[in-house]
Amino acid sequence: MVPVMVAERDATERRQQARSIDLLVGRKLEYLRLGDALVLSFSGGGQVWIETAAQLHGAGGRVDVEPGEQRCDVLATLLGDVVRAARASDAGELRLTFASGSWLSVPADDDVESWAVTGPAGVLMVCLARGELAVWGDATRRLA
Repeated sequence: MVPVMVAERDATERRQQARSIDLLVGRKLEYLRLGDALVLSFSGGGQVWIETAAQLHGAGGRVDVEPGEQRCDVLATLLGDVVRAARASDAGELRLTFASGSWLSVPADDDVESWAVTGPAGVLMVCLARGELAVWGDATRRLA
């Protein structure tokens, strides 16, 4: 019998998952759709879908933003703003930092997919339950 060592798979994968989402960097927020999911559409074809509670941090402090029937127009303050940095943390949190200094944070949810980023050429990044990231395509490539 050969001894087998089993490492905690989740911890190893999470350390490797933190990544920049450069396909959004330098893109202007052009359109918002509020509803069961919050959809942020950027110049160049990138989108961010938010399906859980998020927080917008800006000059007025922190504001909680949730998809659903109660409309929250606070995200409209970001229209026309340009993404300075976009990153998914090793715990699954999405953070978009804007040129105005405001930033949007979407934490991972323990039970459901909390956010997704789509982009040109079939790029898709999804934050699965408990913060695991599933990625198709190269979201780290900055678009021209």
